[in-house]
Amino acid sequence: MTITAFAPYQTLAERLLPHTLDGSSDGSHDFSHLLRVWKNTQAIQAVEGGNQQILVAATLLHDCVSVEKNSPFRAQASRFAAEKASGVLVDLGWPSSQVAAAAHAIEAHSFSAGIKPTTLEAKIVQDADRLDAIGMVGVARCFYIAGRMSSGLYDPEDPQALDCGFDDKRFALDHFQTKLFKLVAGFNTETGAKIAQARQQRLRRFFDEFLEEI
Repeated sequence: MTITAFAPYQTLAERLLPHTLDGSSDGSHDFSHLLRVWKNTQAIQAVEGGNQQILVAATLLHDCVSVEKNSPFRAQASRFAAEKASGVLVDLGWPSSQVAAAAHAIEAHSFSAGIKPTTLEAKIVQDADRLDAIGMVGVARCFYIAGRMSSGLYDPEDPQALDCGFDDKRFALDHFQTKLFKLVAGFNTETGAKIAQARQQRLRRFFDEFLEEI
């Protein structure tokens, strides 16, 4: 695992990495996901500002408690992660104000939690994480997760759910309508929103071309 991407915070990254992924086998929330979210975070922070050390910690620890998508506790996953991350950062000697800032960024990043970010760092982390859910990477993650959940690609009798309504627990394609297409409207930063618009176009193009092929 390379940590050079987290320069100049490699030492912090080294200390946090053992706590990051909770032994999860979920390839949509693995170390490569953390690297992509950090890349997005850097792109946004370079324009918008924000405390980089808090952003590094929140990025690395935002998925430090693994809860599967089909678990009844899914909406609480980010709260569990924030609580675990707080303990890790306290053990590292972080002041309470910075621990609280990182914990809020972690708790607010989740779509299912429905928590509004109130700090710049929390807004950036939420935007950075959601960017990884749209565009071509978002498409790949959507179908990967559907496979993990034993869902079908789409309903062959009603692929656009015109008659039966959307059911993204059964069909991957329905998830585009229930969540992915909605994400673009909820970005917090101007920089994140600009990147999201470009990725939304790719997401829509994939969806339209997929429908054409089937």
